[in-house]
Amino acid sequence: MKTREEILTYGLSFPDTYQDAPFHDENWQLVRYKGNRKAFLWTYERDGLLNLNVKVEPGKAYFWREIYASVVPGYHQNKEHWNTIILDGSIPEKDVKMMIAESYDLISDSPSKRIYEAVKKIPYGHVATYAQVAQLAGDKKMARAVGNALHKNPDPVNIPCFRVVNAKGELAGEFAFGGPGAQAKLLEAEGISVDNGRVDLERYQWRP
Repeated sequence: MKTREEILTYGLSFPDTYQDAPFHDENWQLVRYKGNRKAFLWTYERDGLLNLNVKVEPGKAYFWREIYASVVPGYHQNKEHWNTIILDGSIPEKDVKMMIAESYDLISDSPSKRIYEAVKKIPYGHVATYAQVAQLAGDKKMARAVGNALHKNPDPVNIPCFRVVNAKGELAGEFAFGGPGAQAKLLEAEGISVDNGRVDLERYQWRP
């Protein structure tokens, strides 16, 4: 990737993104995440070279700067959280893509996204409680948010929300997973016994 068009095309390949030029200056072209409208990729020409600003975890900011002389503290942005990538041909394409992808992951992070990632970790034939998922998602106090997120599950095939039960092992409401008894049927298909709408946590709870 050497041209701005290639860089922008790659940035726009991530889910729920759009291009923006907020400064009424064609030199500044950004790619934003729709969920919060934050930019994760800034593109602009400076000193005859295409530059990219990407967000980074503070620890990794220095990691990339140590590896490549053409990765420097973020131009006109917080130097701890942003890097500038100078596309002078010295950085392999795979690493440019990796830095852009890491920036996207940081900008698009949300409680729901973390909850879905936590639910994906629940193994086949096991269950986890709402509080347990909340803790795995980084905040043990958002058990209620877990319930709300699960009812809006965008990808039931890959996010096994039916494996989540309450603190007593009780299943969700009858229609939460596609109709009366649907959650019980899904659990039973994995060898989990359901007795009167309840799962034995001593036997089936996932304990990572």
